[in-house]
This record gives sequence, C-alpha cells and structure tokens, in this order.
Amino acid sequence: MTGLRVVLAEDDVLLREGLASLLDRSGYEVAGQAGDGTRLLALAREARPDLVVADIRMPPTHTAEGLEAARVIRQELPGTAIMVLSAYAEVQHAMELLAGGDGIDYLLKSRIADVEEFLDALQRIARGGSVVDPALVRELVTARRREDPLAALSARESQVLALMAEGRSNAGIGRRLWVTEGTVEKHISSILIKLNLHEADDDHRRVLAVITFGPLSLKARMTPGPRSAAVPRHPPLASDSSGRETARLACVRRHGRREFPLPVTRRVRRQPSGGPASG
Repeated sequence: MTGLRVVLAEDDVLLREGLASLLDRSGYEVAGQAGDGTRLLALAREARPDLVVADIRMPPTHTAEGLEAARVIRQELPGTAIMVLSAYAEVQHAMELLAGGDGIDYLLKSRIADVEEFLDALQRIARGGSVVDPALVRELVTARRREDPLAALSARESQVLALMAEGRSNAGIGRRLWVTEGTVEKHISSILIKLNLHEADDDHRRVLAVITFGPLSLKARMTPGPRSAAVPRHPPLASDSSGRETARLACVRRHGRREFPLPVTRRVRRQPSGGPASG
C-alpha cells in the first residue's frame, strides 16, 4: 500500500528530514513538512493528506500543540489517519487521542529506530486500524491501579467516610468511633482535601464526597475481613483481677450513664468435712 500522501510535523529538523527521506524511499509522497501546530493545520487543510505524522510537543510552548492539531484534523478531516509521536508515554494525552476513534497511532519516538515496525504501523493506521505503543499500554494499566481516590485515605478516614455515607452527623460519627466531634471534623477536612473536593460557593463538599465516594467506602467497609479492621463499637474494657470493673463498665454501657449497683456476693464459710460434731 504505497503512494499515500503524508504531512510531517516535527520541530526537530534532523528528525523531520530523516523521516521525510525514509517515507520517500518507502513509496510515500511527502506532501508537506511543518515545525509547529499552526503550520501543520494549514498544510493538512491544503493538502488533505492520507496520513499525518506529528510530534505531540511543538513550538511555541512545547506542551500539546501537536495533540491539539490532531484533534482539529480528526474533526475536519475524519478520513485522515494520524500518527502521534512522543518522547514519553503520556497517559492523559494518549487517552484523549485514542478516544477519537480508528486510524490513530500513538508511538514512542524510540520505536522509529525499528524501521520495519514504524512502516508497518503506518500501513495499519492507513487501513483504518489503531496502534498503541506497548510502553503506553503498561503505563495505562499502572495508572488505572494508581487512580483509586480512596487509596489516599487512612483507615480511620475510610471509617469516617463510610459513616458519613450512612447519613450520620459529626456527633453521631464521634459517638460511634469514640472520638470527639472536633476530631471528626479534622478527619472530614482531611478527607475532602485528599479527594480533591475544594471549597465552592455552589457545592456542598460533604454531599459530593458521600455521593461520589461514600458508597465505595461503605462497600469496602462491609467487605468481610480481619476483625481488627472493623469499626470499633467501644474502646477496650479496663479490668482488675476480680473482673468487677469490667462488669461495672458493661453495666454502664448497657443502661447509659446510670450506674446500677452490682449484686454483692455473700461468702459462705464452709465447714470442714469429717470434723467432730458440736455437743
């Protein structure tokens, strides 16, 4: 499949000229070369090529000029296949590009050294396929594992968020976890920061946290696991050698702050067996 018209966009002149020479020798027609995103768009609109090969980062800011140009080309010239070159596997840029549909290729510049692989990728996207660099696939998998927003929360903060999802007030959460209401407020403040829920006039951050993340936290909390991971209903009981203090605290918990006197056990002296009977 030769004779395809290609527009190249790369600010590194040596690399751009090298690619143009390689494509020319391989039977492609290089319809134009550009060193920035603006010139790339102008050439694409004028030449209406079959393929566009563009670097992501180009002048003037070297951020995402190539990506922005690729988006416009995809909208205006949906039949043009696009290969985007990048020095690094940039997940966000790749996801935005690949969402555009078929005929897309995201390739690391290091792959260009393998001429056969580079030309094969061009042929595949020219036929309507999509090619994703293996290094990017690894980054996408790793990023998905990293992007769990609840992973940033401590165990106590996860408990607080789960109780928020149950509709409990700060005071109710404090009673459940046996901490002060002020401590609960500090935990909630930390949760909102970690979940990237910043203050806004028209949004209630607590509601957003519960709607967005609360069910996930509640589900995780209800998943069977070690008993130590559960929300403690009460703090550990103090006890003495007789166990009397333990029983007293248990009585207080059962009946509120009213302390009921514990029954006094009378000690009965047992007569020694086999002794002489009293006269």
